[in-house]
Amino acid sequence: MVSRSVYRPFFVVLLLCCAGVVGYAYATAETKPKMDQYRQQASVPFDQREPVVPPRENATVVTGHGMNGDAAAVVAFAPDGRVLYYNDTYAGYEDVDPVPNTSATVEYVAEKPLTGERGDACDAKCTVSLVERVNLSTGDVTRVHSRIIPQDRGANWHDVDRLDEHRLLVGDIHRDAVFVVNTTTDVTTWRWSVADDYPITEGGPYPTDWAHLNDVERLPDGRYMASLRNQDQVVFLNESGLIEEWTLGSEDDYDVLYEQHNPDYIPESRGGPAVVVADSLNDRVVEYQRRNGSWEQTWVWNDSEMIWPRDADRLPNGNTLVSDSNSNRVLEVNESGGVTWSIPFYSVYEAERLGTGDESAGGPSAVRANLTSRNTPGDPRGVYEEVAHALLPRKTVNGVTFVLPMWAGLGELLAVAVAALAVLAWAGLELRDSSLTVDLEWPVTFRR
Repeated sequence: MVSRSVYRPFFVVLLLCCAGVVGYAYATAETKPKMDQYRQQASVPFDQREPVVPPRENATVVTGHGMNGDAAAVVAFAPDGRVLYYNDTYAGYEDVDPVPNTSATVEYVAEKPLTGERGDACDAKCTVSLVERVNLSTGDVTRVHSRIIPQDRGANWHDVDRLDEHRLLVGDIHRDAVFVVNTTTDVTTWRWSVADDYPITEGGPYPTDWAHLNDVERLPDGRYMASLRNQDQVVFLNESGLIEEWTLGSEDDYDVLYEQHNPDYIPESRGGPAVVVADSLNDRVVEYQRRNGSWEQTWVWNDSEMIWPRDADRLPNGNTLVSDSNSNRVLEVNESGGVTWSIPFYSVYEAERLGTGDESAGGPSAVRANLTSRNTPGDPRGVYEEVAHALLPRKTVNGVTFVLPMWAGLGELLAVAVAALAVLAWAGLELRDSSLTVDLEWPVTFRR
């Protein structure tokens, strides 16, 4: 039997080691101090702000989804690297698009929990999905449209595209649909439901998170493109519905797409038809070219740090602007596959480079730009991540990583788990070696 003089020092040392691992991660984390720095810089007059990120030729706007409201923000960085605009009013920010014919105005999609009497009347926790327009130079914000979503934040709108002065194209996760709404009358003028063309036995759990339709886009020829994340497919639509022969990907065909986000269409005039997409659970960004009636992979990029990217925009110069969510960074990849610009940003959802068109609207296809692929799935992310990916599904590992605090990783989670088990084991040994006995009768009595 192991004596107290042996196991007590062992558990003390083990708990101190676990505390050291967690404390070191918290003290040395870069993302949270950077987000705090962005907020602090935005609180002083612009002419007194200092550069906080490397300079770029145009302003860059970044949205952060956050977790439980933790550091969710929309931030704009001026070309010289100073914070141009900062807003963390809401629980999460997703899509952001430049407003045509303006130089410093964008529209973003955000979410907030619904509280009060109307929130209490919901069957589940409600959120409000909203679209707002902001002038980044003046800070003036205008509410464009909003709706109550009778579900928690996972069902809020992730993408809304403007069609004209009064109409928005909405990707509705809650109702698994794409619709066009007139913001003046609040009347829906067109709708396509995923259930019109897909069986509910495919995708995620029906009806709570079935298709997870996370992106919509109107194409130059008038068609629409949408991302069905849980069906691993990018679909094309017209006013009559699904154009089935254009579908990219298929259910559970993870070699093509695995729960993707934010596909961007590149038309023939710029070297397409092609689609560049954040292939999220494959931890890569990838492009497919339309050839002879089918899709062919023509470019792929990742590195050893990439975990769950959720946006990739092809810029006019051939570079690709990538939002790498679970690695908490935005990076720009050049034509030869090198990283030319990178900034830390917590749980980034989307990034836009102003002056280059909406998303990939001004960028060439990988074929036309002669882009060099870089695919490094075998590179080590770290021993804990490698073990986790070997033992658990990618989706599980990704979900755990997403809910962790911004300073913590799987190693810190393991340290907490080991500490918890150590406390339980120590308590059990102490109880075994104590003279305390418990009589299992009513009333329960204790005696020595």
